[in-house]
Amino acid sequence: MKKILVSIIGSVLIISTIAGIIALNQKEEAESRKHEEVVALGDSLTYGVGDHTGNGYVSNLQLILSQNQEGAVTVHNYGIPGQQSDGLLYQIKNTHVNNNLDNADYFIIFIGTNDVLKSNGHSLLPIYEKRLEVGKADYRNNIRKILSIIRDKNPDAPILFLGLYNPFPDSVQIEKVIEEWNKTSYEIVKEYPRVKFISTNELFQEKSTEYFSDSLHPNKKGYDLITRKIVNEYNF
Repeated sequence: MKKILVSIIGSVLIISTIAGIIALNQKEEAESRKHEEVVALGDSLTYGVGDHTGNGYVSNLQLILSQNQEGAVTVHNYGIPGQQSDGLLYQIKNTHVNNNLDNADYFIIFIGTNDVLKSNGHSLLPIYEKRLEVGKADYRNNIRKILSIIRDKNPDAPILFLGLYNPFPDSVQIEKVIEEWNKTSYEIVKEYPRVKFISTNELFQEKSTEYFSDSLHPNKKGYDLITRKIVNEYNF
């Protein structure tokens, strides 16, 4: 009788232990679903310059994701107005941003507009092809290093890489430059796992105050277009 009782108690303890482990695992899984982090990197377009509400596409995206995800969504906006790809490379290597790379569930990168502008002499009129080729080579090297650092720190989180748009769509010359730089970005993106190129150039085929706050930056409606394009292109 004692042996049977001991056996029963032992079985109960084993079952209780297993149940406890399962419950703990379920709790940890539930907690992991409760909170997601998005790291947004880039220049003034990521920062949200031009949107009078102060949101830009980054805050827009946080709102949409929070409404449609099971738990909270935190978006870290590390956009810096005027930043180029070399600045972004420095930022993710040498600042506090580096410490947040491994915890991110998603990355969004929107960079390159200032690289184009600086390469051409801080203006797009006229076009200096040789200068732009030199700038594009530097940009290519920086983007490869940026993606490599992110992938080394965080092998699994999807990276959404936004293509450039032409702020002067009436110019055939500038359109050609933007297309070439986007082609360069697209070719680089294909070299890395779980990186998706999202085009934005087709969003602004006409220059209009309806979507632009100045000669370069979108207004609220313009940023809304970018937000919708991201959500439509990637199933979060």
